[in-house]
Amino acid sequence: MNKTNIGIFLCLFFVTASYFYIFSNNEKVGSAELEEGHPIESVLVPDQISEQGLLGKNIFEHKCQSCHGINAAGRHEIGPPLVHKIYEPSHHSDQSFYRAVAMGVKAHHWPFGNMAAVEGLTQGDIKAIISYVRELQRENGIL
Repeated sequence: MNKTNIGIFLCLFFVTASYFYIFSNNEKVGSAELEEGHPIESVLVPDQISEQGLLGKNIFEHKCQSCHGINAAGRHEIGPPLVHKIYEPSHHSDQSFYRAVAMGVKAHHWPFGNMAAVEGLTQGDIKAIISYVRELQRENGIL
């Protein structure tokens, strides 16, 4: 086996191992145990949320919570949790949130189907939502 083949093998091995780590180690409850709409993740909420984060929480509750759940914990069979390693800034930057709201998102990490664009949000609204989500992530050890 030459060095190129070994490199390709190792790369594929690490990609596969990473996939299983992300999707198997983060399951708090088996999906068969959850009923539709129940939270997917257990989310710790910070004792204090910034002013920007509180504004984002209010907007999130009106525009995002129906799919992404209370405190972005996700909703089984409805929408993914945003308080999850997949949405850490190194994998989903703030810009990806702006794009998702403006253009929607084709399903690629979760089996929930495509996300439609969200109408009626300003850039400031999205910035506040991102602040809220990032504060939740930080409290849960994701940042």
